[in-house]
Amino acid sequence: MTDSPKSPIPPAIRWQKVTINKIEKRTPTVTSFLFTPSEPFAFRAGQHVEVRLTAPDGYRAQRAYSIASAPEDRSILELAVEKLETGEVSPFFHEVAQVGDEIELRGPIGGHFIWQNADGGPILLAGAGSGVAPLMSMIRHHANSQSSVPILLLLSARSWEDVIFRDELLALDRKQGAFKLVLTITREAPRREGDYGRRIDVPMIGEILKRLPSPLKRAFVCGSNPFVTVASEALVGAGVEPGSIRTERYGQ
Repeated sequence: MTDSPKSPIPPAIRWQKVTINKIEKRTPTVTSFLFTPSEPFAFRAGQHVEVRLTAPDGYRAQRAYSIASAPEDRSILELAVEKLETGEVSPFFHEVAQVGDEIELRGPIGGHFIWQNADGGPILLAGAGSGVAPLMSMIRHHANSQSSVPILLLLSARSWEDVIFRDELLALDRKQGAFKLVLTITREAPRREGDYGRRIDVPMIGEILKRLPSPLKRAFVCGSNPFVTVASEALVGAGVEPGSIRTERYGQ
């Protein structure tokens, strides 16, 4: 399995001003901020950006956030920001930022943890918490492309209310197309048939893989360090080739 490397920032990528166009509450701790770029912004599903805030005294704080919006939506850039009490950037977004505010942003960054329809599948996405953001970009790209590539999202959350993008994901799943959603809720009983009520383990991954119509081509795993370690080891334990697993870790 391979982790996304710390991507160097190409000289051509410059900081630009982006304006908060809309704010949407996703869960009790996660809010989406939809930005309007001041310059054209093309990216691939799975890439991320760096956000920079500058205080009145000149102090600057930076944070990397994965892009949740689809590559086709070039006029809007969505970042799902989880509030971290000890963070330097997330409290600003949750407590201060308003529609119309400007911030600095640069990107896109990253060429390892990406997927586009032409890459084919089947694809397994595994995420937890705000780690679903780059996976959501892939799912939205998949939907916009009207893709027939089999893609399954295994999303872990503590509770039903903590499932980020829940309504949109459920709606896509109900279409019974090439996208399938499986939820594993760690602190509540599952509410849907086929979902789970425990943490990810090898038997769960084995059962999930049987829901795909053909052998897995690639897996993308994104979340906290502990989640990525557990999910990746479960994939390998279920027989997935380590070289086909790509991971992105938060909190490094």
